Amino acid sequence: MRRLTLRTLRADALRLLLSSVAIVLGVAFLAGTLMLTDGMRAGAYERAGTFDRHTDLGVYAGRTALPPSLVDRVRTVDGVTAAAGELTTTAGVVGVDGRPVLGVGLLAAIPTEPALRSYDVVAGRLPDRPGEVVLDAPTVAEEGFVLGGEVGVGGATGAARPYTLVGTVDVAGTSRDVGGPFVGLVGADALAASGEPGYGRIMVAGVPGVPGATLADRVTAVVGGDATVKSRQRILDEAVEDAVRDLDQFRLVLLLFAAVAVVVAGFVIANTFAIVLAQRARRTALLRLVGARRGQVFRAAVLEAVLLGLVGSALGVTLGGGLAAGAAALAPRLDLPVSDGLTLTARTIGLSLLLGTLVTVGSALLPAWQGTRVPPIAALTAAAGQPARGAGRIRLTVGALVGVAGLAALAGAAAVGQIALVAVGGVLTFFGIVLFGPWLVPALVRVLGLPLRPVLGATGALAVANAARNPRRVSATATALVIGIGLVSAFVVGAGSVKVGIERGVDARIGVDYVVTGLGGELPARLAGELAARPEVGVVHEQRSRVVDGVEVRSAHPALVRRTLAGVDAGDVADLGPGSVLVHRELAAARGWRAGSTVTVAGRAFRVAAVVTADGPTSPGVPAGHVVDLADATFTALYPGERGHLVEVDPAEGVSAAQARAAVVTVLARYPTVNLLDQAAYKKSLTGTVDMLLAFVTALLGLAVVIALVGVANTLSLSVVERTRENAVLRAVGLSRGRMRLLLAVEAVLTALVGALLGTALGVAVSAGTVAFVARLGGGFTLVLPWGRLGLILVVAVLAALAASVLPARRALSRPVVEALGVE
Repeated sequence: MRRLTLRTLRADALRLLLSSVAIVLGVAFLAGTLMLTDGMRAGAYERAGTFDRHTDLGVYAGRTALPPSLVDRVRTVDGVTAAAGELTTTAGVVGVDGRPVLGVGLLAAIPTEPALRSYDVVAGRLPDRPGEVVLDAPTVAEEGFVLGGEVGVGGATGAARPYTLVGTVDVAGTSRDVGGPFVGLVGADALAASGEPGYGRIMVAGVPGVPGATLADRVTAVVGGDATVKSRQRILDEAVEDAVRDLDQFRLVLLLFAAVAVVVAGFVIANTFAIVLAQRARRTALLRLVGARRGQVFRAAVLEAVLLGLVGSALGVTLGGGLAAGAAALAPRLDLPVSDGLTLTARTIGLSLLLGTLVTVGSALLPAWQGTRVPPIAALTAAAGQPARGAGRIRLTVGALVGVAGLAALAGAAAVGQIALVAVGGVLTFFGIVLFGPWLVPALVRVLGLPLRPVLGATGALAVANAARNPRRVSATATALVIGIGLVSAFVVGAGSVKVGIERGVDARIGVDYVVTGLGGELPARLAGELAARPEVGVVHEQRSRVVDGVEVRSAHPALVRRTLAGVDAGDVADLGPGSVLVHRELAAARGWRAGSTVTVAGRAFRVAAVVTADGPTSPGVPAGHVVDLADATFTALYPGERGHLVEVDPAEGVSAAQARAAVVTVLARYPTVNLLDQAAYKKSLTGTVDMLLAFVTALLGLAVVIALVGVANTLSLSVVERTRENAVLRAVGLSRGRMRLLLAVEAVLTALVGALLGTALGVAVSAGTVAFVARLGGGFTLVLPWGRLGLILVVAVLAALAASVLPARRALSRPVVEALGVE
């Protein structure tokens, strides 16, 4: 029986080829993910502690920063060779053209003590005294800076000031490579540029021979307070733990998408085995007649699945290595820490082979069991395979109930306030499609085929009949597409809704032509004042807020506040000024305030000028609508140290937008940590991450869609084998070669289009439930259907189906008509 199984597998190799492609692609995704993330993990271990090569102890700040005087005290501790304060924050660099260098820059305090220096110097040296700076080598090369020349560097405290460039360093792939410039200054300059009151940690080098525990006890006795003293080993362990934690999350995301691809491959494999075993009905019956038991036939089919799974998985591991190598080549552009070379472990090989084989065998079990149930005599008198069977009433009834329950869960997710219902509803709806598919999919095929009959005539009618001939088969083929396209559609609709919500939020909160934003940090303290001093600028408003006792206190500009309000319940917004405030409706109702009431903010009494309503979220931990608006000058007087991340700017009366922009650019030229944007550019900066995430998700889900389309081609190819004589008859009575290709192309398109439509509908339903839930929490999000992108998904599915029909059509036309008529 084993020999027969191997011969059968060789004989049906072509039939199972496309099925093995599904296995190969699914396992390749899994193996490539494991190789890539293992390489990233190795890179994380290699780079852990890059800047602590000579650090024996570290003193880490608690609630308050570590003052410079504490560094001096630590230096005096017995057994300490050197001590230096370190901080990391954002900074900006002014290019040789006088404009800020693009990207968020990272500023670090570099030790002046040789015993603590761990940077890799590319050229020059590290800074030894105030007024000197080092930059990362790529920034120096791109901007054309020269050693010994001046470089403008600015932080959160104010305008850029010149420093002498004394060297370049290599920080690529480390925790200090954030995509923008790296700036290294001595401690005093770093504190001055950042405006920080002290350091984040103190690095300590000990005298050789002094036990680490003894040195730690001595340093702990000096630092006191809430600072934490960490040993070298603990510093390295925590660095690795932080890096690995992020990598584990990244790996989990990739493995989720790999799981989707493997599940789709399982659907394709199950459908392939169902078709192939049905076509072997006569052969199976003959084996039964000559003495083979049902269990032997079943085990033979399972053995085929095992061998197919092993071979396909092995090829998948090989292809996965290629995919991982390609991803590793792109990693430097994405700032991913991949070590030199890929990491291929025995665990990766074993897990990939095991999972690929188990999925193949598991998918083949039901078709193998069903293939042994045909009575031998009935099979011997059958045509070429088992007759097409629809689904039973029980399956259809259960499918309908499950689908309705899933849609109800999606609809009720927002009302109940449980996001888990969205996931449950999506899964139930999908299973409803799977169970109800043998009736639903053929029905949709016939509906979509109605316009084809008048246009294509008999060819169109034959294509529709062929596509719907076997309900279970076409349902399984289309269902594989539902998974991938459903997820892609869900992300497309969700991303579109989020983008529109963000843009509406900007319209609600921003009422000016231009905004000035901080690059990764707070705005310099003097920036708003310098902008306001320009005669070309009429309105300057720095958005600031502070949470006090569960209430968000915001700064507001009298000339802008009305633009951002949804309504005024009582009072007059124009009365906002010194001694008055605006109170939002929810807070007023909770406290019993109304227009004219006296309220206390930061120990001062204010009159409520108006009770207002506004859209948009509040700060974390603040109930919706618990907001008080203060005039800018009043807010500054109460909270002088509070800084914002955005300044709104409007031209002065009679000044054109271009003139106002030029004036603002003149001011900002000295502030490399800020950026000037108009409203459209500001919206794009906020939604750009959504677009990037959508592209990433679509690329990962694309493999699942490709596997499903392979299933379409596979089903069509096997159907061509099954209909060899029938196709020959059609050709014999006059069907041209072109019409035969058209017939198969239409059949493929109808199958793919039904799967794409069902997947799109499922994706829209899931997104609708998610958006409704988010809207219930606040934020003004509504469901938005990006018809263009959804239409593009359908067009791509149709074009891919046309491509998938090429090989089956070539196979259908490869045999001469006379030879094909003699095939049983």
